[in-house]
Amino acid sequence: MMLLERQPQLQQMDAMLADAIGGRGRVVVVLGEAGAGKTALVEAFASRLDDGLTMLRSACEDLSIPDPLGPLHDLARDAHWELPRAMDDRQVQRLPLFSEALDVFEAKGPCLLVIEDLQWADDATLDFVRFLGRRIANTRILLLMTARTDRSEGQMRVRRALGEIPAGNVVRIDVPLLSESAVLSLAATAERDGEAIYRASAGNAFFVTELLAAEGDGALPASVRDAVLARAEKLSPGARSMLDAVSVFPRRADAWALSGLCGIAAAGQLAECVANGLLEDFGDGYAFRHEIARTAIEMALTPSKRREYNERALSALRENPQVATARLVHHAVEAQNLDVVRELAPTAAREASRVGAHRDAVGYYQVALRYAEILPVEKRAELYEGHAFECHLIGRVEAAMEAQQQARLLRQALGDRVKEGDGLRCLSRFAYLLGDRETADRFGAQAVELLETAPDGPELAMAYSNLSQLAMLAERLEDTLMLGGKAVELAERLNRPDILCHALNNVGAAGQWLDFAKGRRDLARSLGIALSGNFQEHAARAFTNCACVEMNRLNFKEASSLLERGIGYCVDNDLATWRDYMRGVQAQLLLRYGLWDDAAAVAHEVVDDEATTPLVRYPSLVALARLRIRRGDPSAEPIVEEMRRFLDKGMELQRLVPFAEVMAELAWLGEGDRDEALHLIALAEGLAPTRAVFGGLAAWRRLLLPESDPGETDGMAEPHRLQLIGDWRAAAALWARMGAPFERALTLLQGDEAAQREALDIFEALGARPVAQHVRGLLRQSGVGRIARGPRQATRANQAGLTQRQMEVLQLIERGFSNKKIAAHMAISPKTVDHHVSAVLGKLEAVSRGEAAAAARASGLV
Repeated sequence: MMLLERQPQLQQMDAMLADAIGGRGRVVVVLGEAGAGKTALVEAFASRLDDGLTMLRSACEDLSIPDPLGPLHDLARDAHWELPRAMDDRQVQRLPLFSEALDVFEAKGPCLLVIEDLQWADDATLDFVRFLGRRIANTRILLLMTARTDRSEGQMRVRRALGEIPAGNVVRIDVPLLSESAVLSLAATAERDGEAIYRASAGNAFFVTELLAAEGDGALPASVRDAVLARAEKLSPGARSMLDAVSVFPRRADAWALSGLCGIAAAGQLAECVANGLLEDFGDGYAFRHEIARTAIEMALTPSKRREYNERALSALRENPQVATARLVHHAVEAQNLDVVRELAPTAAREASRVGAHRDAVGYYQVALRYAEILPVEKRAELYEGHAFECHLIGRVEAAMEAQQQARLLRQALGDRVKEGDGLRCLSRFAYLLGDRETADRFGAQAVELLETAPDGPELAMAYSNLSQLAMLAERLEDTLMLGGKAVELAERLNRPDILCHALNNVGAAGQWLDFAKGRRDLARSLGIALSGNFQEHAARAFTNCACVEMNRLNFKEASSLLERGIGYCVDNDLATWRDYMRGVQAQLLLRYGLWDDAAAVAHEVVDDEATTPLVRYPSLVALARLRIRRGDPSAEPIVEEMRRFLDKGMELQRLVPFAEVMAELAWLGEGDRDEALHLIALAEGLAPTRAVFGGLAAWRRLLLPESDPGETDGMAEPHRLQLIGDWRAAAALWARMGAPFERALTLLQGDEAAQREALDIFEALGARPVAQHVRGLLRQSGVGRIARGPRQATRANQAGLTQRQMEVLQLIERGFSNKKIAAHMAISPKTVDHHVSAVLGKLEAVSRGEAAAAARASGLV
């Protein structure tokens, strides 16, 4: 079929390729529904390439669980790069492996990399895409990918991965359905009823092709499935059996496997399938022209036939040691060969985990556990433990708890105190991640108690470090240092750098209270050990604690650098839990910098994800609570209540301090209980080993009780110290140099009339309407006259030509709401929201939502 209505897309791809050849690498994602013609578009583009350009091709397969890094293996084969050897040399450390892959592809000169059907990609492949996308700008590489636009989990993961690539590096190209005129044109060439074909196909390119290839007389097939099956019925019995056999191979069937499967008659039967347009011959393998056609044939098989063909495929593939374990497990599951599933699924899980495909490892462990009832108790315990660990890495902490509990029961039955104790330590960690501090403490103590009855080992060292971590989080410094010291001594004696860096992290984080410079050195050492040893979760935790310590000291530049590095590290290594925790801290930093829209966007990415655990949500909740209070958003209340619930399960200072500050801000604005806020401040200061780290608490007390004694200020961050001793000019100047406008304005309120008016202007510019209104009241109480009332929204809205409904939409845009959230909030359809947003952007002459929000604030609309 000729390619119609695709010239704009081809021209866009040509332009991106020209950029890449010129040294400005790009990522191009071709998007469309199944059968829209994405592959045909890629083929047409590839046919136009110059001979001097290297093209390497790969694809993801629709396996029950993806093959980790399958596309990278394909690309490596095309590039004649010995990827398995490279993986062995790197001990499967992904970043060096990905970096070597980038070097290999760059060495090819101008290079086109193709990955098709990205919606079926495993986590490690998506990490590889993120890695390339974040580094591709300075290369001569064009990464061209196809993906479906359905609402499957795979497509959602693709969107998240692409969202973590710099926007300037990614171009999305939509492949629309064919128009009625295009279908009529194709039908006229084939002398068919174009109107009927368009009605039946809705312009889906693959369906159009199948209908045009159907018999010329009689009624049109009612579906793609019917059209494909009708063509298959014309095959000889042998060729039809061959077609059925090929259908159980996702993506493509290797020629050697089909020969082993079907014997000497295979070649002739395959040729007949190719001649009838049902299969394509790639020389070394065969594939259906589209996944839709393959699925149609496979679904037509009886269950017994489907099992038979998968069993035969499994036997043929097992003859080749190069076949990925993931493919073997897929066919074993489909064949219901439970012995092979029990043998290979755990292996596939470990292989997936080694390359960082943790979501896929979870899937393989689930498959293995489904058929594990006849395995020995020891093997079942190992499967549950592996499943628990992988679940916690992808944020499924409740599932991790459940699996670890099962493993604990099995270890008890075996009388294995060491493994049971180590499991209790894991349960302690999982409970903490779920926000249940009391349960975490109980499991942690039980782990140490049990392990101390066994010979010293790494399990005891890690149990000590876990208790040290819990003590550090509760600011129990003596316990932190004592238990951390035990963990350090035992880890060094056992030569376990992974446990050493975990313990140093605890000791270093506690050091902020005692000797900041030493604490910083211990944290830096912990991070260095974790990075050099590829201890990924320990490295992510070290990045987090390093950044949080700098934030506590108001060292914003250092914190920003650590957050950027840490988030990038977590993105590259698929560490979603730590990534999202650091994003929340980053949102708080953006709030400090006055970048409120950016702060809202970052925090919403975390909070709007239903899979995010309570603990991971907390930093983002802090940012959103402060932001909504300052903007006068009534939806702040449920966020503040969610923060309060955290304190019910354990009064940790790291959550009590921001909650006390939020409640103090509400009380200062006259929207909260001043006595409660002062009680919370006193409680937090009473729990803190030293008041120096949290000067913000004392600053908020001074705002609530202007005549109160600031107390000891030595060791506080300089702007807080200056603020509390009354040197408001120096404090405000320092906040200005730090780039913190809200804190600067709060400090200016301590000054003379000119300073207070300047503070009011700052609050107005930030869009802090309730704060500005409160300040006007304070100024009037102190006798200041001629205070501007502030902009009247109705007047401004009329000048901009906005309707009342459009004003409501604009206010939600300014709060960082997506179109989907706006639709839910206003109880209107997403399409209606699209119209309102377009109208708002047009009337404000803005090209983006952020620009519209900025224009609205500048003009006093919000």
